[in-house]
Amino acid sequence: MMPRLKLRPTLLFAPLTALAMLGGSIAQTPLGIDTAEDAAAALARAQAQGADAHNRAEVLEAGAATATAAADKTAQEAAALAARVQESEAQIAANEAQLRLIAQDQSRWRAELAQKQQPLIELTAALQRLTRRPPLLSLLRPGSLREAVYLRAVLETSLPEVARRTAGLREAIERGKVLAARAQQATTALRAGQTELARRRAELGVIEERQRLVSVQASGAANRESERALALAEQARDLSGLVGDLAKAGAVRDQLAALPGPVLRPDRPQTAQAPIDQAASPAPSDAPKRYMLPVAGRLVSGFGTIAAGQAQSRGISILAMGGAQVVSPGAGRVAFAGPYRGYGLIVIVEHGGGWTSLVTGLSQLDCWAGEQLVTGGSLGRAGPTRPLLTLELRQQGVPVNPLDFIRA
Repeated sequence: MMPRLKLRPTLLFAPLTALAMLGGSIAQTPLGIDTAEDAAAALARAQAQGADAHNRAEVLEAGAATATAAADKTAQEAAALAARVQESEAQIAANEAQLRLIAQDQSRWRAELAQKQQPLIELTAALQRLTRRPPLLSLLRPGSLREAVYLRAVLETSLPEVARRTAGLREAIERGKVLAARAQQATTALRAGQTELARRRAELGVIEERQRLVSVQASGAANRESERALALAEQARDLSGLVGDLAKAGAVRDQLAALPGPVLRPDRPQTAQAPIDQAASPAPSDAPKRYMLPVAGRLVSGFGTIAAGQAQSRGISILAMGGAQVVSPGAGRVAFAGPYRGYGLIVIVEHGGGWTSLVTGLSQLDCWAGEQLVTGGSLGRAGPTRPLLTLELRQQGVPVNPLDFIRA
């Protein structure tokens, strides 16, 4: 009677284990713990945002090429560079999402590899135990001929099974190599994207510094306006009060701009008529023709939502990547750019006709009070660690949902 086999693993499959460990080291990059569905959604979102930034940059670059006024040309160039920065950020986010998906595939691959590897290890271990007994000893033992026949029969039936299972294992190993190659490609693309992002940010910094120097050299009006805006921030009871005060100041400025110029003395004063009285203030216009999100990222809070222990949201909140480029959601004039208690650095942009945008949560400002911005002009940068930015859009001081005015 054939002796009972004691199964034990051997070092026969050590190369397979090493390959599995290699796949594990690739998957254990600091990519977070997102599910495959989350990673797929992040990939699609980053690709869409990257395409939008690319198209916007093309339009702005074309506008800069045809602009005749130097200030307008510079503003278009700066906005185009900001869009290119956002395009690079979206490419980086897409590569990171791709790595997350590959990590998920590698995790499933390792589980499948272990499932296929274990039975084959046990079967091979049993066969090795059977073949480890010296042939001469088998001949001297009673019943050795019968056991030899059994051993031959076991080998004849087991070897095809070993070949079949080994083929499946080889396919799994090849798939693991493909996943490793994809991970390497995505990592290379990620590093290239980071290099390109740094280059574009440096270019944007140069053109913004040039704009700032031109503004300072032109007059000290920008400095005076910044000081006045900061004084209003100190006096305002809350952020809504600051936005309201700046909106009133903007309305007064619009009224003054709408006033007619000096009237020359007519040749015949006795026939002159008094001018028709105009409205005290211009009528509210429609929302900005082009309106967009100020930063690429994931929407985490919508307009009107109520978080635990907080008031109803007057805007939307976007979770962005660290250091993300923040741009003006619409064309207009910077009414305020600076710190405000409890909100970090904030920017308020007047779009005209009673429309204003408020962006909070910045860590670096690239604009100043009084600056005229095109849609997509640089406002600054988000914080370094999981920054949360908020966008509020107001019409005559009343909050409205910004998502209703986003145009593709």
